[in-house]
Amino acid sequence: MSAPRHSLSDLYVVPGAPVPTESLPKVAVVILNYNGRHHLERCFDSLAALDYPRERLDVILVDNGSEDGSVEDMRSRWPWVRLIVNPRNYGFAPACNQGAANRRDASIVAFLNNDMRVDPAWLRELVGPIVRGEAAATTSKMLSWDGSRIDSAGGGMNFHGIGIQYGYGDAPGAEHDVPRRTLFACGGAMAIDVRVFDALGGFDRDYFAYYEDVDLGWRTWLAGHEVRYVPTSVCWHHHSSTSKRFPPETVRLIQIRNPLLTIIKNYDDENLRKVLPVALGVAIRRMLMTAHIPDQHPYFIYFSKAVDRDAARPVAAPNPDITREAVADLIAVHEVLARWPHWMQRRAEVQAARRRPDHEIFRLFLQPLWNVEGDPTSIEMVDGLASFFGLDRMFAGLDLMDRDPQH
Repeated sequence: MSAPRHSLSDLYVVPGAPVPTESLPKVAVVILNYNGRHHLERCFDSLAALDYPRERLDVILVDNGSEDGSVEDMRSRWPWVRLIVNPRNYGFAPACNQGAANRRDASIVAFLNNDMRVDPAWLRELVGPIVRGEAAATTSKMLSWDGSRIDSAGGGMNFHGIGIQYGYGDAPGAEHDVPRRTLFACGGAMAIDVRVFDALGGFDRDYFAYYEDVDLGWRTWLAGHEVRYVPTSVCWHHHSSTSKRFPPETVRLIQIRNPLLTIIKNYDDENLRKVLPVALGVAIRRMLMTAHIPDQHPYFIYFSKAVDRDAARPVAAPNPDITREAVADLIAVHEVLARWPHWMQRRAEVQAARRRPDHEIFRLFLQPLWNVEGDPTSIEMVDGLASFFGLDRMFAGLDLMDRDPQH
């Protein structure tokens, strides 16, 4: 018998009544900054215009060693914002945890990127489901800066940990206006109950940056809580280029490593044994593609010349020019495997908090068998491995999206 077919509507929810002003809790809003002075005016002027009781707002900017005058600007122009000034770049995950730990009597902590501006009702709508007890964490509708495109309308993930931002690049439509359960809250615009955040240990500081929000969302569900997408909480994203200030291979390394860490920590034992071999196969294939090594390479004996007749000796295949990004991929996979005892300890902590089985979470992935590379060889490889290791049966009927997602 075939598996039942699910649809996105299975995740839709009906929110409760708006929270009256007198019932709104104190919220700590944490913004991280690294040489983002050019973003601060639009972000903090919009926060100043929030339709939220000022006495119940604790706005904190964590500066990660900026050298562009950001701290001086903050002190002179927005003195109502509390500053935490780090001597260097501690990374997104550790600095967000630092901001949350410095809250003052807040029952909810919200995280906002510095390259955002928010609607006046952004925070009031964002905390509503948490106050009503409908969810432990929430995420906003994120639009492009001019509002013409969706940046994020909730999130999902494929089987090997690559995050999906639902609706990315779409023109805003009715399908983006429906509240629903979501795998994770995008770290750029989210809120979470501080009791849950603290119990989960916050963002995983080992991640430094990238995919820490996917991991936190998955852990939230595993611990028995819910995460919701709140389309009435609206913000606009300017798309900062912070990552472009670092060598691309350093960013690439954590972008490859962190999804692997996420799946290693969060799948149960049975499912991890099915998924990990396929995920490592994908990593090898991606490494080969990133190195720009063709499938028909002269390293294969049947594509090489056996003997140079003039020199009467074998002809060596040329060494490929390996890209820095491919080396980063190799180091990322090695980092996961070489530190296996450490990651197993982190995994044990996550699994000890488990209150929900994997199969109840899989539908939140949205498109678990999405093939990121999409070339014929990758598709054939993943399809074959997924069939052999049983991934096709694990996720049967759970592709809830009609087209390949963006991430």
